[in-house]
Amino acid sequence: MTAPEKKPIAKPGLNVLLCSPRGFCAGVVRAIDSVERALELYGPPVYVRHEIVHNRFVVESLRAKGAIFVEELSEIPDTDAPVIFSAHGVARAVPQEASARNLFVLDATCPLVTKVHREAEIHHRRGREVVLVGHAGHPEVIGTMGQLPAGSVTLVETLADAARFAPKDVQQLAYVTQTTLSVDDTADIVALLKQRFPAIVGPHKEDICYATTNRQEAVKRVAPQVDAMIVVGAPNSSNSQRLKEVAERAGCPRAALIQRAGDIDWALFAGISSLGITAGASAPEVLVEEIIAAFAERYDVRVATVSAAEEAVFFPLPRALRENQAAE
Repeated sequence: MTAPEKKPIAKPGLNVLLCSPRGFCAGVVRAIDSVERALELYGPPVYVRHEIVHNRFVVESLRAKGAIFVEELSEIPDTDAPVIFSAHGVARAVPQEASARNLFVLDATCPLVTKVHREAEIHHRRGREVVLVGHAGHPEVIGTMGQLPAGSVTLVETLADAARFAPKDVQQLAYVTQTTLSVDDTADIVALLKQRFPAIVGPHKEDICYATTNRQEAVKRVAPQVDAMIVVGAPNSSNSQRLKEVAERAGCPRAALIQRAGDIDWALFAGISSLGITAGASAPEVLVEEIIAAFAERYDVRVATVSAAEEAVFFPLPRALRENQAAE
């Protein structure tokens, strides 16, 4: 007697809401393309000071092609090979050291970070004390503070810092911000600074970059609609960490920052019927697809996209790479 065929166990349904925009921003694309273009033109090795962007998958992919990542220029031997500065920017002393060693530098600093550097310099030249709203130890903050002489910039991380801050002259004061902060947290800190110091001068256009703002807005729309939210990104990525915080504050009961599918803690997602997914500005789309595929093995997945903005921003490669491109 033939045994009856076993019916496959039906997978539970899962509605996945994909945040849009998500993933790579124009500054990250420019930085990664700079390394890949330099490898094409000059061959390996290409030295990169600090992770070009904060994503392990991206860094390992570029390392496999011949990029060598260092934290300080002192780790680089005397060489004619290109030396690339990461998207986060560097203190003024770094290009000065590179110039003294006659290193061939390609600066992949995001233009929106460079904008903050220039703003801080202008305020300093006009005699203003500069407040930087940001996170201590982040490479972008180190780079921005390093544009000016020591003691010229005061770092404010929290509302409590803003409440304690005592400027030398309340009439000669300006603020700039890290580009990857929480929009809401930063607005609260800036509001307190303006309340305490009405004469404080801010940027003509907000320093928090378009990509950070748009990705946070998309998360705010999705988070209240889902049982859980995944932010694809690295733990040392400021903008990814902020996306997780935004999801939690917007009402999502479970939010997790995950680098790739193998890192998923399935117990955290037990019993869900809806899931939001976004990605930090340095996380490639292939990792989003990998995580959706992992859920599809366990759930009957239906995917829809929730859009908060359309992005069409483009930043050209550093001039030396563009000139070589045009010559081909």
